[in-house]
Amino acid sequence: MQPSPADLARAVADAADDKLGTDTVVLDVGDVLAITDYFVVTHGANDRQVKAIADEVERVLRERFGTKPVRTEGLDDLRWVLIDYGSIVVHVFEEETRRFYELERLWRDVPRLDRAP
Repeated sequence: MQPSPADLARAVADAADDKLGTDTVVLDVGDVLAITDYFVVTHGANDRQVKAIADEVERVLRERFGTKPVRTEGLDDLRWVLIDYGSIVVHVFEEETRRFYELERLWRDVPRLDRAP
């Protein structure tokens, strides 16, 4: 049985938290965007932590669900890594970059997914 997008988003959030991602949130953008159901947004304190979070997300989804990203961007400078899984898009920021773009403010009107299933 295929995992739901909500289950994948929760697994991503948990994986980010396991690598000490900060202020991890899951935004339910499915009613306002046709291209995806959820954004998972988190940040790391430095580029090594951003890389560790991104690597852990990919490892967990590959091992638990057999899921590979459609596309990954930002691994060259590690300020904003975007991992696209189709139904969920993961945004792993460096702290200063997250403050600059303020995605949660931009999407403040969408509901947040409850992390407990």
